[in-house]
Amino acid sequence: MSTIVPTQSRAERGDSVDLEERRILWQRVRKNPFFHFLLAIFVGIIAGLGAVVFRRLIGLMHNFFFYGRLDINFNDLHHSALSPWGAGIILAPVLGGVIVVWLVRNFAPEAKGHGVPEVMDAIYYRAGIIRPVVVLVKALASAITIGSGGSVGREGPIIQIGAAFGSALAQWIRLPEWQRLGLIAAGAGAGIAATFNTPVGGVLFAVELMLVEISARTLVPVMIATGTATLISRLLLGNYPSFIIPPNIIAHTAHMNTINYLLFAILGILVGAVGLFFTRMLYWTEDFMEKWLPHPYLRAILGMAAVGATIYILAITTGHYYVEGVGYATVQDVLHSTLLNPAFLLLLALLKILSFSTTLGAGGSGGVFSPSLYVGALVGGAFVLLVDLLFPSLHLHLATGAALGMAGMVGASTGAAVTGAVMIFEMTNDYHIIVPLILVASLAFGIRRMITRESIYTLKLLRRGHYIPEARHSNLYLMRSVASLSEAPFLRLHDHRRLSDLKKLMSRYPRVPHALLVREGKPIAVLAAHRLNELLHRRDIPGSTPLLELASTDWIVVGGDVQLYELVGEFRRSATEIALLCRDGKGLTRAEDVLAIVSVEDVLADTGLPDRLLRGQNE
Repeated sequence: MSTIVPTQSRAERGDSVDLEERRILWQRVRKNPFFHFLLAIFVGIIAGLGAVVFRRLIGLMHNFFFYGRLDINFNDLHHSALSPWGAGIILAPVLGGVIVVWLVRNFAPEAKGHGVPEVMDAIYYRAGIIRPVVVLVKALASAITIGSGGSVGREGPIIQIGAAFGSALAQWIRLPEWQRLGLIAAGAGAGIAATFNTPVGGVLFAVELMLVEISARTLVPVMIATGTATLISRLLLGNYPSFIIPPNIIAHTAHMNTINYLLFAILGILVGAVGLFFTRMLYWTEDFMEKWLPHPYLRAILGMAAVGATIYILAITTGHYYVEGVGYATVQDVLHSTLLNPAFLLLLALLKILSFSTTLGAGGSGGVFSPSLYVGALVGGAFVLLVDLLFPSLHLHLATGAALGMAGMVGASTGAAVTGAVMIFEMTNDYHIIVPLILVASLAFGIRRMITRESIYTLKLLRRGHYIPEARHSNLYLMRSVASLSEAPFLRLHDHRRLSDLKKLMSRYPRVPHALLVREGKPIAVLAAHRLNELLHRRDIPGSTPLLELASTDWIVVGGDVQLYELVGEFRRSATEIALLCRDGKGLTRAEDVLAIVSVEDVLADTGLPDRLLRGQNE
């Protein structure tokens, strides 16, 4: 009995060949660097248009909530006229806050709060995957928050919008991960460049906070996108700086002497401390409101009512709302030397911090960049006014102090110290101020970094348990042996030891070591240093708890000559987080065979690799 084998027709065979040829051609196109550059141009165009549309949307919401009219025209460098609602303006932020909470809870939880941490989280922990719906929800939620009087910035939302579009485009075309991450950084940098009309600042922002790899293949698309977005913004909004800074005043920095620079150094230290307070107040407020106002809508109503009451009291006592919205009009007042009372400037800075923290704590959506510029300008201005009262012969100008304060606050709060200095330099168009900017931004960043490594962005992610490396290193670090990570000592402890015993032992060590639990000369469990540190600070675990109950029995055994890139692969394949380094790496029978202990956290801290590269199979 013969078997009949169906055959394809010539047309079917031709279609199959054509499909395969098109697939191969498409793969070649996707690998072509010029195709990636074209995508960067497209991302820049969308980011530039997004910045323009978002600003118009803020104007529409502001005019609707404050004056009851549909009008997109809004100049944020001028104070808003007082609303005809009178005391009813207190309800505008409340209504806006309730709408935003509904939008975020039902459509995109990622749109809550300030957007940059969500972009960083997507880069390091979600392989660059950002849902497209975030673009629409973030734009609408942030526009409503800002337009209704919420005291937040517009840069974070635009950064998240640009990054989300870059991610969506890369997903649609099915680009490899490194290109997807590059387009996300390009979209983020393009968004901030279009907002401030600072293309170089946009590039540096992407480099300092977004790019996990810095090379020509990732940096050039970022430059293309930021340049394109800036061009689009200039064509539609005009080639104007974000703030109007008197050039003759800024040029005065060319004639500064040693005393002036000493005072600038003091300003940098002061702004660094304020930046730390700015960050801590935000998260303290969020924790406080979540604890005592657990219902999201009640939290929005009461929190935004407090913001509304603040802007109303300021309006009836001073004639301006001052702390509502992005606050650029107040910054402009300082730059134009309109506000000359240092006590009032410091009061406004404090009220801005409180209103900003309350807006985000109540569930609002918006950025931290504008509030940091606001606080920096007012603190810098107040510092100069006080110095002028004490030493009038120095002739420091208010605009100079405000510009330096803005750069310092950006560096201290966001961690983007270079971005802060260069962006303010681009706004002033005066090279003479660059040295004072570098001095203040660097010192402000250093003061905050001395106290905590976490910026206002990374602290939010750390509270989720998501570690963001501070630096991006080249593959040179991965070529070293694992033994290079074994500098930290480790303890060998009998398995019957308890937590109280461990606390007594810690007084002998300058830093917390790893611990190997041993029974009859054989290793049976491990406590990594980060786990030990956590246990030492927890009060809910009794000191009588055996360490064996708290330790891990899951590890891999490697030789000391194994290279770091091999260890990374072993961590991923085995889905473990601890490696025991032995003499030969083949077997482990005695505790004495263990030369060192290396954890995932050790590799992260030493190489700056994204967390997901080491824990990929645990997700």
